[in-house]
Amino acid sequence: DACDQILTRDQAPMSDFKMKALPPAAAGPNDEMYKKKPMVNCDFKFIGGKKVPFVGNSIDVTSPIYDEATGARTVIGRLPQFSTEDALEAINAAAAAWDRGQGTWPQMSLAERITAIENVVSELRKIREEIVNVLMWEICKNTSDAAKEFDRTMDFIAAVIKELRADPTIKMGFNSWTEVSGVTAQVRRGPIGVMLGLAPFNYPLNEMYAILIPALLMGNIAVLKIPATGGLVHILTADAFAAALPPGVVNFVSGSGRATMPPIMETGLVDLIGFIGGTGAMDKLIKQHPEPHRMKVFAQLAGKNMGIVLPDADVEVASKQCMAGSTSYNGQRCTAVKLMMVHESVADQFVSKLVEKVGALKAGLPWEDKVSITPLPEPNKPEFLEGLIQDALSKGATIANSAHGGGELRGALFTPTVLDGVTPEMRIFHEEQFGPVIPVARYRDVAEVHKALKESWNGQQAALFTADPKAAAPLVDALSSTVGRINFNLQCGRSPDVVPFSGRRSSAMGTMSVTEALRAFSIETVVVHPSSDKASAELAQGLERYSKFLAPL
Repeated sequence: DACDQILTRDQAPMSDFKMKALPPAAAGPNDEMYKKKPMVNCDFKFIGGKKVPFVGNSIDVTSPIYDEATGARTVIGRLPQFSTEDALEAINAAAAAWDRGQGTWPQMSLAERITAIENVVSELRKIREEIVNVLMWEICKNTSDAAKEFDRTMDFIAAVIKELRADPTIKMGFNSWTEVSGVTAQVRRGPIGVMLGLAPFNYPLNEMYAILIPALLMGNIAVLKIPATGGLVHILTADAFAAALPPGVVNFVSGSGRATMPPIMETGLVDLIGFIGGTGAMDKLIKQHPEPHRMKVFAQLAGKNMGIVLPDADVEVASKQCMAGSTSYNGQRCTAVKLMMVHESVADQFVSKLVEKVGALKAGLPWEDKVSITPLPEPNKPEFLEGLIQDALSKGATIANSAHGGGELRGALFTPTVLDGVTPEMRIFHEEQFGPVIPVARYRDVAEVHKALKESWNGQQAALFTADPKAAAPLVDALSSTVGRINFNLQCGRSPDVVPFSGRRSSAMGTMSVTEALRAFSIETVVVHPSSDKASAELAQGLERYSKFLAPL
């Protein structure tokens, strides 16, 4: 088998590569965690603030952890497959709750909405352990990462609320009546309308709530498209929303995106999209709206972040950071390092250290102690990764860690594969793998790096490894107009949440952070009166006592 060979850069390329199939990573009745496996049977629709029985087709939701009793993926729940009629019911319920801006939620004071969201958080905390368990089983986050996702999400909500309470204008100014050029003005931020929210499987709670919670706090109404993979965690939250929010403020849609999204968009009732995912789906959604000129778009999209290792780099640091950046949660992060360009003078040393560090990662089930590599949730992902590897090998790349199991597959558990000798002619150089295939390209002249950066569709981040400011400066200048974040001697990443998470090109439309998300999902509303008119000034002061919109926090 090709995976058993120790490949070197001098060996002939392979075009018939097949992943070495080993017994699947599985759990059985004798395992303690198997006894705790979830069964989230969603037999309802959550629309208009109520859980009503669902009548229609449903599908099994399976875990990438195999069941020893059946030899297949473990069934852990069921999800409704909405019809066109179901999808329209959800968007119409949202439109009714919005009521062209006159609904209960958009007309609440900001203080009242904050209290309601805090009540949602209180309800969610009651089911923390259940949510963490579902994250482990459905998307195979290890115990630590699953807990961290819940806790980080709650911390994000608290930070957003703290920012709003400190300044409802989000540092725009005019927080109180301010005289300027003959008028006295005050600014508040108001809602946009009905938001369609879509987020991927890899951070189903954190990324959905990074758009949902700011949108709700600002007075918007939401329809959430539940992802096919990673959707069960949302089903668990329906009771929290029902208990804390007015009817119709949050509505769920599940099932095929191709069947449900076009009819929703074609109604023209969507005023705002909050989207985290691929560029193709985003483009289709925009085109399906009858009046796209009035629809606000907030999107965090794909990334092909590059790790650039200069000749003077600390190879130990570079290999450690690139290993972590490419393998954390199996490389299933938009912020993962997805291509490494390493100067040829240090490439052998870098690859050797990278292989050593990747080989030291423990692979297994998410609850195992100190496990780093876990099964891949997407059923078709191993086949896609195999195709990328086949293409690279056929064009001269080699598997640098085949002796350490690179490219082995145990059901859905894919051992990370380090590809050396990657070139621009290979798919892996350009395509986002979103998984544990780690490509290393060698360069002789830094002009090759500049060319790759210039031609890339990626506009998210890059990681630069060097101690030489003179050598780094031209790359920093080039990156300053192509990506949203430049990391020095550090892997790419999103945190901390108070720092702007932005992007260019095909990587983002909008900036995510505690403050920027609030701005993205709201509109500045200015209230003014003539400064010289005493009666108007008295009116303004009185409004703060009676108007919910202008009510102080």
